[in-house]
Amino acid sequence: MTTLHDYEYALIRAVPRVERGECVNLGVLLYCRHAGRLSARTLLAPAKLLALDPAVDLDGVARALRGVEAVCEGGAAAGPAAGDSAGQRFRWLTAPRSAVVQPGPVHTGLTADPAAELDHLFDLLVR
Repeated sequence: MTTLHDYEYALIRAVPRVERGECVNLGVLLYCRHAGRLSARTLLAPAKLLALDPAVDLDGVARALRGVEAVCEGGAAAGPAAGDSAGQRFRWLTAPRSAVVQPGPVHTGLTADPAAELDHLFDLLVR
């Protein structure tokens, strides 16, 4: 019998012109409390971003995505969040913000394999 564990996930999206509200999904955050796992997969999509705003700062979006990944990984690259638990880092990353790169709503699910679930969600919602 396969043991399923609950997890939470949120899309990472870019909203190049916040006043218009149009967004592009650029990644997925996944937190599985049981496994103590927080991870992200991201993909910069320049053509999609430029279609929404030809003046979008692609380098700034790429830096923000790298920052999200660093916070997920923890360690020194996570900056002040380095000492926080995976759950605390997930809550910080999913807090609402008005920025070009922002989280979507948090959703839940069940999985036996958090890594495979992250890949599945990424393929389904981002690619």
